[in-house]
Amino acid sequence: MRIRIVDAFSDRPFAGNPAGVLLLDSFPDDAWLQNVAVEVNHAETAFAHRLPGGGDADWALRWFTPAAEVNMCGHATLATAHVLHTTGAHEGPVRFATRSGVLIATPGEDGSITLDFPTAPLTRTEVPDGVATALGAEPLSAFDTGPNVGDLILELADEKTVHALAPDHKALGAFSERGIIATARAEDPSRGYDFVSRCFFPNVGIDEDPVTGSAHTALAPFWAERLGRTGLTGLQASRRSGRVRTELRGDRTLLTGRAVITIEGELLV
Repeated sequence: MRIRIVDAFSDRPFAGNPAGVLLLDSFPDDAWLQNVAVEVNHAETAFAHRLPGGGDADWALRWFTPAAEVNMCGHATLATAHVLHTTGAHEGPVRFATRSGVLIATPGEDGSITLDFPTAPLTRTEVPDGVATALGAEPLSAFDTGPNVGDLILELADEKTVHALAPDHKALGAFSERGIIATARAEDPSRGYDFVSRCFFPNVGIDEDPVTGSAHTALAPFWAERLGRTGLTGLQASRRSGRVRTELRGDRTLLTGRAVITIEGELLV
């Protein structure tokens, strides 16, 4: 079967967030799916198969990190939609049946893809004792992102602080179900982005995720309230880096980006 590595939320190879993508006839057992994700060894590997016509969704979709299956993943959904469109396996908007309900990916005329995801519910909480030491910076505020995302947003003083973080990844795992989203307002919006973030997910085997679509379902409402606009662009300041255009629409958040297939080969097991 064909396996592809796709760089998502990027318009060029070797940037954005790489994901493995496999299109299957059906889902094998969970142990096989997890073993493939371990072998691929990227932040996420996506597995999809076509569903019968006439239903609420066109394809079933699941996501696995090297350590666990997850409830939601933006970049691997974008990667899967890109594979479906570029290979001719699906035309037009595609509806994915997932753990987070039906998620829609719509191709744009400019080659981008827009994902329609549920907006994460934000609940302000106290900054946990010890998190500043683990992160390496003192947060201004903390917000829980709800069960689908499972992260703790930590607002930091400025963009420079986010770029300079060198956290204790193991220690960060104690403070949320999946991990930590560190974020700050952009220092200079003329550079083309409104806020900056970095995402650390030690509890699912990812010390730092390059570009995280699901985190932006929480960052979009967080920054829309502070900046007074529903349409924003986020820069995820990992080593690979990537940008996510967000549009807040109440209980839904639109995430827009591009993708590039960098590797294609044959899975022999």
